[in-house]
Amino acid sequence: MSNPYPAVIPMLAYENGPAAMDWLARAFGFRERARMVGDDGRLSHGEMEAGSGLIMLATPSPHYHGPKRHRDECEAASRWSEVPYIVDGVLVYVEDVAEHFERAQNAGATILSPLEEGGEGKRYRAEDLEGHRWMFMQK
Repeated sequence: MSNPYPAVIPMLAYENGPAAMDWLARAFGFRERARMVGDDGRLSHGEMEAGSGLIMLATPSPHYHGPKRHRDECEAASRWSEVPYIVDGVLVYVEDVAEHFERAQNAGATILSPLEEGGEGKRYRAEDLEGHRWMFMQK
């Protein structure tokens, strides 16, 4: 029997998992694969496809604070994120990074760096609605 999962799967926590899944689909074009929501409305498990990759999401507890809120409440965490680079983030390869950039920007992603082209290729960096950092790079 073949395993339908990639060898590595980022697992991200969100304060509002269902809203995060909706936003990630709209802003980054991820496709929902699974969504399990408890009676309390919290996301117990979610899966989203990004190309041939996969991310898993959940809301671990009602006390969880996402990176953006953590930075707002903690000076040290705020200083960690002074750079536009990916800090504990995810790299996603996309077919057309310029088109992806426009989509993310129009959906309200926090753009950390403009479209850049260098030795590694075309890319940009962004934060999602709760402050998780992403880098999108053209294949």
